[in-house]
Amino acid sequence: MTATKYSTPLGLSLSKPGDSAFSCLRPSTGSGRTDLGHRNQRGFTLIELIVVMIIIGILAAAAMPRLIDAQRDARIAKAKAIYGLIRSASALGHSRCLLDLASPTNVATVVSCASSPPMVNMEGTMVRIANRYPSATADGIDTAAQINANSDGLIISSGGSGPANQRIFDVAGGTAPNCRITYQEATSNGGIVIAPVISVTTEGC
Repeated sequence: MTATKYSTPLGLSLSKPGDSAFSCLRPSTGSGRTDLGHRNQRGFTLIELIVVMIIIGILAAAAMPRLIDAQRDARIAKAKAIYGLIRSASALGHSRCLLDLASPTNVATVVSCASSPPMVNMEGTMVRIANRYPSATADGIDTAAQINANSDGLIISSGGSGPANQRIFDVAGGTAPNCRITYQEATSNGGIVIAPVISVTTEGC
């Protein structure tokens, strides 16, 4: 087919749309379109993958200190919470002992702070007493404070240096002995009871 030409004011000649001269502008169909789709489907290059890995590494390096600080803050909070719990349990055990001594029972089978060894009933659980305060033992201050090493994330031990028995509570994940709570058992000096010494250290949490 011969294209029909038109003249323009600038002297250009145009062919009538639909003629063979415009055939090059028509979109290809069939296999041509399929080939174009294959050309657009490509994966990441090695350079692009390296750039992505570098970006992920930078983000991880920026977030890691914040994660470490959050874990440290959690351990400090736990140490302070256990410290407060032990202080409260010690005071409650002492109060229960004073009540037993103020109203002694005549029944020999009743276990109280006047018994030997002295025990007090705290919420249905018997707690061992030493010098009118919970003793530094598992059936003493541990039971009074209802502390469980596994569920509370603690490492519990006995001993240490000092004039009295000690119960040591290290927070798991911290650096011993700088993330711990220490309960030093009450002592008696000339009939005068010296209250337990309870301390907390968080520098190593």
